[in-house]
Amino acid sequence: MSWDKSNNCLMRLLFLFLGYTLYAGESGPLVIVGGGGSPENVRRQFVELAGGKKARIAVLPQASSRHNRGEASVEVYTKLGAGEVYSVTLDDSKKARALINKATAIWFPGGSQRQLYQELDKAGLLDFIRLRHRAGVPIAGTSAGAAIMSEVMIPNAPEKPGLVGGNTPITKGLGLVPELIIDQHFIARHRMDRLLSAVMDHPDRIGVGIGEATAIIVRGGSFTVMGKGSVVVIDARKAKISNGKSGKLQSGSNLSLNILKAGQTFQFKGLK
Repeated sequence: MSWDKSNNCLMRLLFLFLGYTLYAGESGPLVIVGGGGSPENVRRQFVELAGGKKARIAVLPQASSRHNRGEASVEVYTKLGAGEVYSVTLDDSKKARALINKATAIWFPGGSQRQLYQELDKAGLLDFIRLRHRAGVPIAGTSAGAAIMSEVMIPNAPEKPGLVGGNTPITKGLGLVPELIIDQHFIARHRMDRLLSAVMDHPDRIGVGIGEATAIIVRGGSFTVMGKGSVVVIDARKAKISNGKSGKLQSGSNLSLNILKAGQTFQFKGLK
């Protein structure tokens, strides 16, 4: 075996070892905002988690199609005192990876969660972002940037409302908090039926509908609510769900429903 090939093999082994080490650590907190504007106390909490005056916040605005995407977020967090805030473009994936790697926190603005996922995937950054989170880096997002936190992700509204098997569209998300199905703009846009249907299709996951100007702060196996609105939690793990064929009416009994407001906490691990 040549030196170059041997060296490449060693580098791959080193990367796998480092990846294992990162995954073995404690994941960073998540700040998940339901859209409709982030309250200042939520934004300040994110800056504090990022490191305050020493924070380096990477903004990934690929959910939006606007020509100036990301600029508003950079301005907001700069004014709040973060040490360095910058928007990351994905034209050069190596440069993007370096910018994300040096960041002490990552922010996803709103737009289309499907588009955001596809652009991150195309740039080969999905696993790298997961590694950064599992290394302890805080990650936050609003609207589409909230929805992508799920592993079972709702990319858009159903064609028709209704509690019907397979009615709520589902695609793969980042999976930073795989136990939860996140839905945003929840109260203002009347999204109870689509989240409830998604939970009955995936009863091992907990549905979390976050109102506008409201956030959940996820640490470990629980989250705490911040902001002005409500958070609706649908838990079917102990329910009896009768999942019929796709397109047929769903039914279930003994589902748990919780309505939370600022200051209240929900534990989703260890209480099955």
